Amino acid sequence: MPEPKSFFEELFERGHYLLDRLSLRWDLHANRRTIMILVVGGSIAALTYLFVIQAPASFPVDKLIEVPQGQSLAEVARSLEERGVVRSALTLRLIVKLTGGERNVHAGDYLFKEPRDVFSVARALIVGAYGLEPTRILIPEGATMKEMAVVFAQFERFDAEKFLAQTVEQEGYLFPDTYFFLPNVTADTLIQAMRQNFDEKIASLQTQIASSTRSLEDIVIMASIIEREARNSVDRRKISGVLWNRLARGMPLQVDVTFLYTIGKNTFQLTNEDLVSDSPYNTYINKGLPPTPIGSPSLDSLQAALEPTKSDYLYFLADRNGVTHFCKTYSCHMANKARYL
Repeated sequence: MPEPKSFFEELFERGHYLLDRLSLRWDLHANRRTIMILVVGGSIAALTYLFVIQAPASFPVDKLIEVPQGQSLAEVARSLEERGVVRSALTLRLIVKLTGGERNVHAGDYLFKEPRDVFSVARALIVGAYGLEPTRILIPEGATMKEMAVVFAQFERFDAEKFLAQTVEQEGYLFPDTYFFLPNVTADTLIQAMRQNFDEKIASLQTQIASSTRSLEDIVIMASIIEREARNSVDRRKISGVLWNRLARGMPLQVDVTFLYTIGKNTFQLTNEDLVSDSPYNTYINKGLPPTPIGSPSLDSLQAALEPTKSDYLYFLADRNGVTHFCKTYSCHMANKARYL
């Protein structure tokens, strides 16, 4: 049997027990208070993020956002709130001011590939992170101004009506090529870049043009026809020879591709009514070249117009497999039509 505890031992144990209970209660009270502070603070932080910092649900992804030159920070912030870029114009202003960027807001066009919170937007404005990356654009050989306008429609600032109005007399003179344009490109910039490219390509042919008896206008028109009629360099030069031969003899060109330009019909869709239609582009009833190019020719087609293959051929046709057949006489041509078409 254990020895009975003395009065002092029991008093010590009871006192230690009471202290432990008081300490536990104090810890529980402190923990509850800490938890409450964390919950309230977390809720405030979450609400602040959701309703102030987070990107709006309507954030304009892949849309040009213009910050005009000369606007105050307040005007910029208000405009960005109205366009759904930030939730709070006041918050944006405070962040920009606190980071010392109030006088460093960069004007210009911005483009965001994904939603950004207000801190990220503020930083973009301060450092001028516009987010504009060149877009690769391919203008195919033979493309018309209307076809180009469809390709360029992907650019937000592109005005198709303005483009077509400004290029009425430039059909064939905007060079088909691969270009890299910024998302905020305008019709004026497109026209300038493509015409400059054409002028540079033509400069490489100046010696041949100077020694030719034909004008640049006639060469471009002929090249635009050749572009549509042939698929390879050999055929382009042979067809060039045929067409120049017909013009030299006063014969109408009788090419179908001009109908593709005016009414959108190819060889196999044309009717007898189409062939006698009253149009300056109807090369069946009108002699000479059509009034304008029918598309933008490639450099190879321009060279083919300048360097035709010499022959006595006066006729050609392409079968349904794209193979071109040439003839010197009308009877031979009709036989080819019966055989291949």
